[in-house]
Amino acid sequence: MSELLTDLSHAVVPLSSPPTGQGWNHADMVQLIGDKPRRPAAVLVGVREGVQPRLVLTVRTDHLQDHAGQVAFPGGRTDPGDADAIATALRESEEEIGLERRLVTPLGFLDRFDTISGYTITPVVARIDPDARLYPAPAEVAEVFEVPLSFFLEPRNLRRYTMDFRGHRRDMVEFVHGGHRIWGATAAMVFNLLQRMGRS
Repeated sequence: MSELLTDLSHAVVPLSSPPTGQGWNHADMVQLIGDKPRRPAAVLVGVREGVQPRLVLTVRTDHLQDHAGQVAFPGGRTDPGDADAIATALRESEEEIGLERRLVTPLGFLDRFDTISGYTITPVVARIDPDARLYPAPAEVAEVFEVPLSFFLEPRNLRRYTMDFRGHRRDMVEFVHGGHRIWGATAAMVFNLLQRMGRS
């Protein structure tokens, strides 16, 4: 395992203590969408192993109901048959990008995150075997791409801005790499990873 992946594995919430409860941004979301119950979901913050570890990301198709056309981690809502957040993240990744579960090694979790669309996401951080073949499922994913983890760790690549949403001013972060704009919930989860690594 590379030094970068070792640092990452030490920064995440341990597999033995999965996060529970509200997202770390819950108070902000209450102001925007109220305090209605959130639906559980999970995403895979997958890092493909190699000389240069890379985060695996997707571009959602334009016809989806939530977050169409946006960059996202593979993942989705929890199904009744899912044993836990890891099961959700692995199932969704297999469905969305053809990632075989045997090629994924979960490392831990990031802090839970509430979304505008009414979900509480548990981000599952995992290593992905360098030989894994990834391909988009056309019904949900327009593109699969990878970004070196070192790109996110470079402070100059983090962009901060403020946006208006339903009369509220929100402080946001984003990254732009290879023509892809990484913003919203995905950028916030990456930022949480940077915070946990002491690199924000």
